[in-house]
Amino acid sequence: MRYTATVASAETFTLGEGPVWDGPRERLLWVDIPAGAVHEGRLDGDRVVVTATHHLDRTVGAVVCSAAGELLVAGAKTVFTAPRGATGARVIAEESPPRRLNDGACDPAGRFLVGSLTLDRTRGGETLVRLEHDGGLTTLDDDLTLSNGLAWSPDGTLLYSIDSVPGIVWVRPYDVATGAVGPRREWLRIDDGVPDGMCADADGHLWIAIWGAGEVRRYTPDGRPTGAVVEVAAPHTSSVAFVGPGLDRMLITTATDELDADRLAAYPMSGRLFIARAGVTGLPVAPWAGPKSGDQ
Repeated sequence: MRYTATVASAETFTLGEGPVWDGPRERLLWVDIPAGAVHEGRLDGDRVVVTATHHLDRTVGAVVCSAAGELLVAGAKTVFTAPRGATGARVIAEESPPRRLNDGACDPAGRFLVGSLTLDRTRGGETLVRLEHDGGLTTLDDDLTLSNGLAWSPDGTLLYSIDSVPGIVWVRPYDVATGAVGPRREWLRIDDGVPDGMCADADGHLWIAIWGAGEVRRYTPDGRPTGAVVEVAAPHTSSVAFVGPGLDRMLITTATDELDADRLAAYPMSGRLFIARAGVTGLPVAPWAGPKSGDQ
């Protein structure tokens, strides 16, 4: 089954990424990475109305929010709360070798995971780390090149993670209560496009944005394509999230980044937000739990 996404924003973003639905406030959050911006918006039917923009760092890779609505932001090298300075910035990515923070998400217990990517094409030295409730850092991977989308199974027992350059989606056992992780294995390898952001639906299927293909594809829990594809009128589809009070719509971010003049002329809606409906619902996203009481 093929579905067609519709344009949802009047604004164009250079590299829109990391959409998040803040259910208690019925608020959309997403980032424009090279602009160093976090955007807030609301749904008006199947359109997105931008309500606020925060310029926070040289680049911004991801944003999540707490139950109270406080923003936790992955900047170029650090993770911090917004407005900036509300709490101290935590350095995640060192200056050498050249790298920046990229996609991130909260696990079902509210811990924040974030990965990095290389800026000098060096392969295999990037990380996926987890910010613990006590402020400590746990390294889950240290051999990535472009850490990207993250998702959990509906019961929280499996963590899926993307390394975009080799086109691999990894899966590993995950204990939400303790944070313990098991050995990872290759769950899927994509050769016809680059896997970027992703999310899980209520049936445990993964929806993966395919950079370069203008598609979001659905895969079964064992890594097989279902044939369900959302077509997007922008080749650089970067991420996807279920949004709306019923979590029955997919918000898809796209980019103008890396498109030349001819490609931009062929795909003039590149960089816009898109909305799609595929007859499925998503999973609620856990809020960032912040430091636990006594761990400040």
